[in-house]
Amino acid sequence: MTKKKFHIEYVFDKVSRRSLWNHLVTTSGLSAWFADDVSTDAADTVYTFKWGKDEQVADVILMRPEVSVRYHWQDEEDGCYFEFRIHTIELTGTTALEITDFAEPDEKADAISLWDTQVKKLKRMSGI
Repeated sequence: MTKKKFHIEYVFDKVSRRSLWNHLVTTSGLSAWFADDVSTDAADTVYTFKWGKDEQVADVILMRPEVSVRYHWQDEEDGCYFEFRIHTIELTGTTALEITDFAEPDEKADAISLWDTQVKKLKRMSGI
């Protein structure tokens, strides 16, 4: 089966773009909500994510500071990636985090549920 792209958006009240950005690209920020442990190479272009004994390595393939970062898992060969994009909702002035990811059609609900859980943890870490 072919993975399909999907987008999810989460609203963050009272959080600065810089604070949110730091949770999306720094090893300490990502370790606080996304993985058990995160390390990076000297150039900050290759990230190693650890969950218990499992480990995955991702390349940063696009970065626009305080706007978006796109990671590509090295073991994925189908062009899939996951991306974090920060923007301001003009009507309310609140900050939003848009996540783009890929999943098999029958696994999309599980993937969204996992992101919901992880972002809930991110919001707690951000004091929201």
